[in-house]
This record gives sequence, structure tokens and C-alpha cells, in this order.
Amino acid sequence: MLLENKVVLVTGASRGIGRATAVEAARQGADVAINTFRDDAVAAEVVAEIEALGRKAIVFDADVALPESAAGFVDAAVQAFGRVDVFVSNAGICPFHAFLDMPVETLRRTMEVNLHGAYFMTQAAANQMVKQGQGGSIVAISSISALVGGEMQTHYTPTKAGVHSLMQSCAVALGKHGIRCNSVLPGTIATDINKDDLADPKKREYMEGRIPLGRLGRPEDIASVVAFLASDMAGYMSGAALLVDGGAFANFQ
Repeated sequence: MLLENKVVLVTGASRGIGRATAVEAARQGADVAINTFRDDAVAAEVVAEIEALGRKAIVFDADVALPESAAGFVDAAVQAFGRVDVFVSNAGICPFHAFLDMPVETLRRTMEVNLHGAYFMTQAAANQMVKQGQGGSIVAISSISALVGGEMQTHYTPTKAGVHSLMQSCAVALGKHGIRCNSVLPGTIATDINKDDLADPKKREYMEGRIPLGRLGRPEDIASVVAFLASDMAGYMSGAALLVDGGAFANFQ
């Protein structure tokens, strides 16, 4: 078990990559604190999955865009489990919209959830790790969109580039405390965030055709990589970014 007896915190853990990551952490031996937002029924399902694996779980319902949510989430985890060993910044949104008439509120909300939320949550988790004095691991879910553009994602791609950059800077800032910071850049993963976009059979076929491995990614494909980065097996990795995309980025020609 890669995360045996660790305490892992995951934001945006009710669905998709976050949910798969929380369950994988439990499968690897961790107790898990999950952050969700107005999704009580689904959060209860995730807790049940974790408990079925013999591990403990708590839910903290909060909007990551609010700075006070970060301290609240970390405090809840410490009260329940005594410490924070691993923090996974996953919460994110991507309301597809054209650039020329992008609503201000759509841009603002995407920035606040995806980038500001990652910042405040990472900061709170790092402060707890520094207080504990035993190091730790922080993993942020960025995206292949940090490296490439998207016509309907001009508000989204900058946030994912920012998350990647945040982990690089935090790796430098927190290395002296024994805290490792890395990012994962998923390619096209079939989740709720893009289900409407992929509902078009032609669009889905096109996306699958661009991927050398011949399929869209699954949330579990990302969760396993997060578990590796969070574990001692990646003990000398910090400031790294792992692209997990089935080969899509390499397939320019």
C-alpha cells in the first residue's frame, strides 16, 4: 500500500478525478478527508466507498473559492485524523464559452475556483504540514490545457497553467520544509466536466482518434498517478509535471 496510514485531503472529491483519487487513496491505505460543495448525497456515496475499503473518511462541504474554506477544511481534517500528510488540489470547473462575448462572471468564477481556490487550499495545507514538522506531499490537478489552447476554454486554460506554475513555485518555497509539490496534467478524461462536450458522437470519435492509445482517459487513470506522486516512491520528485494523456500531446502529426 503506497499510502498506508497516511491522511489524505482531496478537494472536489464528489465526482470524476477527485472521487477516484479519494477512493484510490483509501485503497492504498489512507484515511481521507473529502471536500465537496452542495453534493451531500454523492459525498455520502464516496464516504461509503472509502469505508468499504476499511478506511475512515469525513466530508467538509465548502466552496473552495472562499479563502476561509481552506482553513476550515484543514482544521476539520486535523480534528478528525490528527494531521495532514497529503493534499490533493483537484476542485475545478470549465463552463465552455466563446471568447469574444465571455461573461465577466464566468471568467471571474472560473478563476476563483480553479486558481484562487487551489492557492488558498494549498497554502492552508502547507501551513499545517510545516507546523507538524514532518514534511508532506502536495499534488495539484492541472491539465493538458496548461500546454495547449482551446477555442471555448480561454477562461479555463490560463487557470490550469497557473496551477502548474503554482506547484513549481511551491516546490521551491516549501522544499526546505520537506514538502514536495507536483502537478498532474490529464488529457481528455471522461468526467462530468466535459460530458456535454463529448455527447456529440462525432466530437468523441475525433477526440479518441487523436489519442495514440485509442481511448479517452478514465478518472482512475489519473488517480493512480496521484497516488504515486503522493507516496514515498516519488520521494525525490518535486516541481514536476506528469502528463497523463494517452499520448495525445505527442500526436501533433
